[in-house]
Amino acid sequence: MVRKRLKLLGFSLLLAVIAVAAVLYLTRPGPVEVVVATITRGTVEDTTANTRAGTVKACKRAAISPAIGGQIAHLPVQDGDTVKAGDVLLELWNDDLRSRVTLAGSQTKAAQALARQTCVLSRVARREAVRLRSLRSKGLATEEASDKADGEAEAQAAACEAANANTRVNEAQLAVAQALLDRTRLTAPFDGIVAEINGEIGEFVTPSPVGVPTPPAVDLVDISCLYISAPVDEVDAPGVRTGMQARISLDAFPDRTFAGKVRRIAPYVIDREKQARVVDVEVNFVNAEDSKNMLPGYSADIEIVLSKHDDTLRIPTEAILEGDKVFVVGKDNLLREQAIETGLFNWNYTEVLSGLDAGEKVVISVDRDGVEDGAEVRIESAKDGRH
Repeated sequence: MVRKRLKLLGFSLLLAVIAVAAVLYLTRPGPVEVVVATITRGTVEDTTANTRAGTVKACKRAAISPAIGGQIAHLPVQDGDTVKAGDVLLELWNDDLRSRVTLAGSQTKAAQALARQTCVLSRVARREAVRLRSLRSKGLATEEASDKADGEAEAQAAACEAANANTRVNEAQLAVAQALLDRTRLTAPFDGIVAEINGEIGEFVTPSPVGVPTPPAVDLVDISCLYISAPVDEVDAPGVRTGMQARISLDAFPDRTFAGKVRRIAPYVIDREKQARVVDVEVNFVNAEDSKNMLPGYSADIEIVLSKHDDTLRIPTEAILEGDKVFVVGKDNLLREQAIETGLFNWNYTEVLSGLDAGEKVVISVDRDGVEDGAEVRIESAKDGRH
């Protein structure tokens, strides 16, 4: 009887062990699903970008106003008009100054006529003096007549010189009057488009007092040449050089990236309250055609290529763990934590100097639960390391 009970107890224990084993087997954790990337060769760049949005600016832009105050009498242009260099944009009331120019012009012409007359008389007197001197040498004229002719010739020569000097004075007075008149006219300093006019016919404009900025009478923009001005953090600025390649992106053209080149780096740091200290960097469009449909004032971003390695081993930057380690998927679908040596890097790719070979697969979904050294995995999706 006792033996029978022992057998039943042993059989029960065996069933319990089998049941526990079955439960453990059925409830064991399954493979962790991961996203991987295949290690390839390609280009890796070290880049820096602007800290705040940059701005599309015109190579030529002038906020201009008349040099003197006055009442607007003539506005031959409107907002949006295309003008040529020298075209009149605005003219103040200047009837008095135009009259002065007319008067000075008439006085100049009179002085020029008088100078011509006086100089003709001087030449006649000089010829007469020469003739009498010749006659005197032959005994046909008196010494008194010859000396008188010489004196008359010298007097007429002085009168000619004085008349010419008076002409130059009148011409200078005409230039002064014309300059005063020109100060009442606002002309385009270059070919461009009138962006804005502040004023109407009949209104008065005055020059800005010292230290008190006022809106310009005319804002003139040349949109045939555009560039990007953007702030770069002071930490990154020392690595930026003129001539470096850059990429330009604009919110107005979200699906396009434009080739650029650094044209200028500000020689000073901008320190604004409650903001990081930055250095303004200007970037030109490599292809002028790219900026044809753009307008000054668009927001823009720049990415400057500080250095670049082509045909180098690389992995997605998101695959790298703290301490320059990655999870490699082995042939047995088990993860292996691998230390690597890195080189250049950016948000997209990191250069691998050692520790990995082309063709290996690394995990890029490193934040998922269960992703650890030795874990069994199942590849959910794979990304081509070239993209």
